[in-house]
Amino acid sequence: MKPVEIYTSPLCGFCHAAKRLLNQKGVSFSEVDVLANPDRKSEMIQRANGGRTVPQIFVGDIHVGGCDELHALDRAGKLDSLLAS
Repeated sequence: MKPVEIYTSPLCGFCHAAKRLLNQKGVSFSEVDVLANPDRKSEMIQRANGGRTVPQIFVGDIHVGGCDELHALDRAGKLDSLLAS
């Protein structure tokens, strides 16, 4: 399974929803709290091609996007194969 990394903020409902979906699928992920680690926010923006909002989700080297994109991949039946490939 590819490593999953998610940039979050504790006050973000979309972050909690994205993490909930990953947890439901049994996916382990590393989390970067950009509120607690503000120096990592510039890293997130660069990796996400200018994306400034949280969550920003990466599966391996692939930038998935945010919560809506993660759920859309799941609804389309593509998330499991992306995680496994």
